[in-house]
Amino acid sequence: MSRVKIRWGDPWRPGTQAPVPWQLLRPCGHRGLAQGCWETASPSWLGPALWSVGWAHPQALAGGPTPPQQLDPENTGFIGADTFTGLVHSHELPLDPAKLDMLVALAQSNERGQVCYQELVDLISSKRSSSFKRAIANGQRALPRDGLLDEPGLGVYKRFVRYVAYEILPREVDRHWYFYRHRSCPPPVFMASVTLAQIIVFLCYGARLNKWVLQTYHPEYMKSPLVYHPGHRARAWRFLTYMFMHVGLEQLGFNALLQLMIGVPLEMVHGLLRISLLYLAGVLAGSLTVSITDMRAPVVGGSGGVYALCSAHLANVVMNWAGMRCPYKLLRMVLALVCMSSEVGRAVWLRFSPPLPASGPQPSFMAHLAGAVVGVSMGLTILRSYEERLRDQCGWWVVLLAYGTFLLFAIFWNIFAYDLLGAHIPPPP
Repeated sequence: MSRVKIRWGDPWRPGTQAPVPWQLLRPCGHRGLAQGCWETASPSWLGPALWSVGWAHPQALAGGPTPPQQLDPENTGFIGADTFTGLVHSHELPLDPAKLDMLVALAQSNERGQVCYQELVDLISSKRSSSFKRAIANGQRALPRDGLLDEPGLGVYKRFVRYVAYEILPREVDRHWYFYRHRSCPPPVFMASVTLAQIIVFLCYGARLNKWVLQTYHPEYMKSPLVYHPGHRARAWRFLTYMFMHVGLEQLGFNALLQLMIGVPLEMVHGLLRISLLYLAGVLAGSLTVSITDMRAPVVGGSGGVYALCSAHLANVVMNWAGMRCPYKLLRMVLALVCMSSEVGRAVWLRFSPPLPASGPQPSFMAHLAGAVVGVSMGLTILRSYEERLRDQCGWWVVLLAYGTFLLFAIFWNIFAYDLLGAHIPPPP
């Protein structure tokens, strides 16, 4: 790992006031210094003041400071990780257990067992670059492999958080980070809200039509303003709102179960913004793919978003197979693939089954496949960037460019291709 060699501050001079470290440090755009360096609030540039960490406590000041040359005698810009950990504990500036674990991992990633200020900034600010994460991964052998499993006296919710950490995250250091930094607020409201809305819509149409299985065979069902139909493709909202409609109880139950079992833990770990983006990207890709590849078929169901989440999670598990600590992972992987394949098979059978004259063509299955592609590409990039900025990931921009190109192509296709190809579209209900 390349390290930014920064002087951590000038020696403290007797008779001057020692600054308090965290309150007086602010982001610095000082010319010639690496991004992420901090400066003190002093009018003159002193650089990141390492010595103030050891002298900020009143008891330390009363006893007299230790000359900073003893911490960094050769002015290399580095100190030993053990020395820094001792300073943090002795002067009552403790880090939470996850950050202490990361400090140990950082020390283990360097043969000399040293930490520079840039790494400390990354650790304190929780802004983890790719190089910082690689250093953590290289040094995480210092962490106990099942350390969280030995945590005593946990309540029900904290045990659930620990379960989520082992289900979703492949590295022990990330599990520690998530476990100690997780907050119950805000809760994972997106997946729960989408699932609840889908259930409410299904119950309303089921009660109205008195039909709970294969609702798409009922002609009145396909007249819903939420269903995507190629004859109504000018109504742009239908490219998303079809996710609230379902073929019947069997499809709704399958999607709702996966959204709660996989979507909620993913949202707890990666946040509402990223998971909602992935889910909606899968939904939108599903309807647009159907409009290109199966031009006569309608679309219902949230399978595009569900398959985006599931395929991203399964791909992440496969790529980090050795690090995943979820029990019976091989059996669960096989079971998940069988269930997902069975759902696709059901959708294919329904699409090509003889339709009733009044109902028209049955919904397409291409949304399932499009969602899976989005999950393996965009979703895997998101899940592999835990606690990292997506805008700093080259792969993210490649995936975003590919998805944007697909959107533009699909928009032009829906505007011009139907007329140019003379596609015969069944009249909308």
